[in-house]
Amino acid sequence: MSEGAIRVGIGGWTYEPWRGTFYPEKWPQKRELEYAASRVTAIEVNGTYYSGFKPATFAGWAAAAPDNFVFTLKASRYCTNRKVLAEAGESIARFVGQGITELGDKLGPILWQFMATKKFDADDFGAFLKLLPASEGGIALRHAVQVRHESFAVPAFVDMARAAGVAIVYADSADYPAIADVTGDFVYARLENAREAVPTGYDDVALDRWAVAARTWATGGRAANLPYVVDVDPPKRPRDAFVFFINGAKVRAPHGAMALNERV
Repeated sequence: MSEGAIRVGIGGWTYEPWRGTFYPEKWPQKRELEYAASRVTAIEVNGTYYSGFKPATFAGWAAAAPDNFVFTLKASRYCTNRKVLAEAGESIARFVGQGITELGDKLGPILWQFMATKKFDADDFGAFLKLLPASEGGIALRHAVQVRHESFAVPAFVDMARAAGVAIVYADSADYPAIADVTGDFVYARLENAREAVPTGYDDVALDRWAVAARTWATGGRAANLPYVVDVDPPKRPRDAFVFFINGAKVRAPHGAMALNERV
């Protein structure tokens, strides 16, 4: 059976503690993206959550990364941090229209992250999902939502995401409820429980387990021993799998990502 691509990465590339621990000593800061993109296969861009960028910036990122590399973009906070999500249309259009398509085939999923205080409102969240565009400038867009309030752990939310073809982010987190149900044509996981005492953030046993999960997702299966809301296997078809080492002990993230990449 064919498999989807497995991409393992980190959040961003500008982080001072990585200088000398991940980046070689005296490595030029202007070439940090180039170096990071040669060691991992994806990067989740957090800066797009806080501000907009010019098309030339996205084009520059694409040029600095090798072929078959992918950037996932965290959507603007103005889209998700609002009382009424159904009113986010203008902000969503502004975000996707700022020039992200300059990334070309290096544009990965868009991550729509919600505050931990945001509760599930079926009508409002359903209206938000309908606002997410299927394409921009002739390039297909893929969407993932990270919800962090326990009220989302209900079948109605899973069914809604599946009907919209939107992936629910699986977050390995000590702080937020986790939903592992596969709802899109790709899987998006964020590993947020790294420990600084472990050189790779996650120990070998955990890395082996996540490697199995990633391969299972890539072949269209449902990973074992994760929390599910609906006890139904997803349709069996290959899916791209994105796994990011992010937050937690961030200084360890690149080494965790490289170690997992070696396993998959």
